[in-house]
Amino acid sequence: MNPVFSSILSATGSHIPTIQIANDYFLDHTFFEKEGISLQSENSRVINKFKEITGIGERRYAQPEQMASDLGYLAAKDALKSSGIDKETLDYIIVAHNFGDITYHSNRSRMVPSLASRIKQHLEITNPDCVAYDIAFGCPGWLQALIQAHYYLQSGEARHCLVIGTETLSRVIDPHDRNSMLFGDGSGAAILSASPYNGSGIISHNTQTYAHEYAQLLQMSHSYNPDYTGQEDVFLKMNGRKLYEFALTHVPRVIETTLHKAGLHLSQIRKVLIHQANEKMDTAIVQRLFQLYGMPQPDHASLEDLMPMTIATLGNSSVATIPTLLDLICKGHLEGQQFLPGDKVVMASVGAGMNINALVYQF
Repeated sequence: MNPVFSSILSATGSHIPTIQIANDYFLDHTFFEKEGISLQSENSRVINKFKEITGIGERRYAQPEQMASDLGYLAAKDALKSSGIDKETLDYIIVAHNFGDITYHSNRSRMVPSLASRIKQHLEITNPDCVAYDIAFGCPGWLQALIQAHYYLQSGEARHCLVIGTETLSRVIDPHDRNSMLFGDGSGAAILSASPYNGSGIISHNTQTYAHEYAQLLQMSHSYNPDYTGQEDVFLKMNGRKLYEFALTHVPRVIETTLHKAGLHLSQIRKVLIHQANEKMDTAIVQRLFQLYGMPQPDHASLEDLMPMTIATLGNSSVATIPTLLDLICKGHLEGQQFLPGDKVVMASVGAGMNINALVYQF
């Protein structure tokens, strides 16, 4: 039996910070191994190898006066402008992030009040029935917030939910860790609305948490530089090799389960919007997904069309990667990419927790 309401994307928005940080920015950095031993390779070789694996040539950093809530506000403002929806009619504002607001050169997180409350204040929304709260769920946070919003809409308790993903990872990275080159800042937003059922909207979703064995693959820890003076500071750290193996093993299966719940085959999917974490890893995930279905591997052109990427210029902005990618395609700002009526799209993410989620949406 079909549901009474569809959960549809009535608008999207994003804010891409204006400070461009090319890979050459890291040429004069001093990198260390986790054991505190200085890297022996020249930085130019380290950076070239990094580019080859990740596909990242540059990333964006927020302006010094901006924090995560500021970026989130700008993305939300963009989404509201695109929607034509009265901001006072929003039932929920859900903000996905992992580090709160961090001032420039601080490394200290400000979690109170919630970023959602700050953004609601910036938007000058006075309606107290517009409930604002945060979610910390690693990189899959925005997609999980979208799933939560879907539940509110399907219950009949909400009509419009503003879902934001915002992060300033440049404030929590260790300048002496080569993995710091992965991360950037940004924000993306979407308004999910209840609409009479017509086949469009969220079709299915699935989420898993693998905490028992894998909770520490991403964590906060001290600088790799043994002489770093701010000994109380902690930075984002990850076990890259094990995370890669984890993602390759589990993410394709979560996507397969989500497609099965939707009654769909992979061949019916027009786009796969995957968390922009690492180009090589994302490509391998999609290739493994094709293996699960016994389908021939897509050639380079087909893969580029199926799996749009922004990582080359925006880096990994955690919760902001999927909503930013979504907005760029929706507004025709990503060359060669568009959504057509009836297109079925998979969104999927993996990150700290370790958490994985996937969602099938029909335009």
